[in-house]
Amino acid sequence: MPISRRTFAAAAVCVLLPLSGCGSGDDGGSSDASGRIEGDITFQTWNLRANFKDYFDGLIADFEKKYPGTDVKWIDQPAEGYADKISADAAGGTLPDVVNVSPDLVAPLAKAGLALDLDKAAGQYRKEYLDGAWASHRIPGMTGTYAFPWYLNTGPLFYNKSLFEEAGIDPDQPPKTYDELFADALELAEKSDGKVATLANVPTIEDFGRYGVPLMNSEGTAFAFNDAKGVELLTKYKELYDAKALDPQALTATPESSGKKFLTGAVAMNPGSALDLGNFKKQAPNLYKNIGITDQITSTGHVNMYVMGVMVNAQTKRKAASVAFAHYVTDAEHQMSFAKKVAIFPSTAGSLDDPYFTKEDGTDETRVRVAAAKSLKNAVNYTPVLFSEQMKTALRNEVAKALQGKESPEEALDNAVKACDTLLEQQG
Repeated sequence: MPISRRTFAAAAVCVLLPLSGCGSGDDGGSSDASGRIEGDITFQTWNLRANFKDYFDGLIADFEKKYPGTDVKWIDQPAEGYADKISADAAGGTLPDVVNVSPDLVAPLAKAGLALDLDKAAGQYRKEYLDGAWASHRIPGMTGTYAFPWYLNTGPLFYNKSLFEEAGIDPDQPPKTYDELFADALELAEKSDGKVATLANVPTIEDFGRYGVPLMNSEGTAFAFNDAKGVELLTKYKELYDAKALDPQALTATPESSGKKFLTGAVAMNPGSALDLGNFKKQAPNLYKNIGITDQITSTGHVNMYVMGVMVNAQTKRKAASVAFAHYVTDAEHQMSFAKKVAIFPSTAGSLDDPYFTKEDGTDETRVRVAAAKSLKNAVNYTPVLFSEQMKTALRNEVAKALQGKESPEEALDNAVKACDTLLEQQG
């Protein structure tokens, strides 16, 4: 997948399995991964072949050389329908041995007994990873960790300095707090007669998290984002929507369409990553000349982190080889080499202290990379592991009703929490 902050936002999709036929939430067999590392295994990635074929071919060849008698078959699936593919493979007993996942893809697989508990099978490797990254593939209500953390991402807010300047807002003083963001957005809309919106997306679950809204109860058994602070955030977005400070098409926007709006100057701010700077330079040189870069806005002091993982199928007949390969893909050496090919960040302890992530060279790309690496050390994956694609749709639908004035923000969030709690109960 094109690895950027926006695609991480879009990539967190949920898979629903017929759990009753898959197991009872244990690891589906022995968690013992000791023994000889040998045999044929399959490794599935998520839309990475087009851009990184040489990297993965080399990685696999080096692994097979290190462990004679192993043979890794690499399968790459397109981004579209990835969750459905995993669901079908899980139901049909054809899940690959080692699978590229996001935390919310892991949850139903772990509950179905199809994800190996790495605390039991590979606990000796835990200290090699950042604490927050290792914890990202834990499931509320279960003990264990169900995937090796792989690459991370986060990123700044980009803004169009010329649009700020035209509205009489100091382009060198971008908003740092939510209050400043909302005030600037209303001013931009007013000064442009509603032609320039500041934001292009409705608030998602991670936005509520960044705003300081409690998303779930402490037991992880019910959602809680309909509290007073959640209502406050949605009320602010309603004000933006009415003033055209939130793009009118935000209700149906995708991360890609929002990115295009920013490229064309229709919106003034958009989240992104270091990877986006190259796209701006190529596709919108005028925007690139006027690009402003500022930190993610958060009320908690912690930015949002997107994380990918590598899961081992608990039913694999080659447990030792599968665990060894999953660890090999995600160890510090290989994460570092991958990070130098694309704008992502390693989840391994100490890697973010490498000069590549700490020393600036005067370029915007390096500035973004250094700032993002620093923020990742205490970043949070705000999206709850149990927050499924259906839940995201339920929240989005209720947010839309509130913005359109069909429901009050309080009613909308109460309804969203009720729908999400019902879906949570159905997960079992």
